[in-house]
Amino acid sequence: MSRLAYTPAVSTEASARADAAARPTSRVARRRDRRKAEIVRTATELLSAHGYQGMSLEDVAERTDIAKATLYHYFSGKDALVTAVIEAMTAEVNQRLEQELDRVRDRSHLEQLRTLIREQVRILTDTAPEVATLFSWPTTWPDAFQETVKESRRRHDAIFRRVVEAGLAAGEFDCPNPDVALQCLHGVLNQSSLWLRPSLPPAKKAQLWDAVVDTASRMFTLRDAPPGDH
Repeated sequence: MSRLAYTPAVSTEASARADAAARPTSRVARRRDRRKAEIVRTATELLSAHGYQGMSLEDVAERTDIAKATLYHYFSGKDALVTAVIEAMTAEVNQRLEQELDRVRDRSHLEQLRTLIREQVRILTDTAPEVATLFSWPTTWPDAFQETVKESRRRHDAIFRRVVEAGLAAGEFDCPNPDVALQCLHGVLNQSSLWLRPSLPPAKKAQLWDAVVDTASRMFTLRDAPPGDH
């Protein structure tokens, strides 16, 4: 007769103890993530209002109601915090653009581009105007951040470029130089944060949004969007 191998059973009590030990760690991690996100949001507001030179860790600590020394449990210093702000803002803007693009994947490349333009204008002038303050206009960033900011802009440009290149390949766009057209597009988008002030009446703002979308998209093709694409 063969002998069955003996496998010791894990006690329910031991398993429960292990689960109980893991839960506080998870709660601590979530609480730390929430505090870290709050610090980044506060730093974003201060950077937008005062620029890099005008933002201090003392102000961030005061606004988040924590001791300055506590900040160093989350970020090694001011530059690390600013880097986190740039990354968070880049990721959020690009995520919004990608979500809008996913909505119109089955439509023409022109309508995809128009959708991106419209969402970018909405971000710059309505939902996240701090993006315009920090990225749309020349900002005095220390040399240490120049490559970080350039990389942020490259990632942002890549979303628009992907649609433009696909439109060219499909014969839908006919701009002779897509690089120049994309640079001009970003210039128009940056300017929109000056034209479309929050104080404008909603109807006037909506009218200007449409004008920006129509005008900017014509840098890539003079053809009208197919019926049903708007």
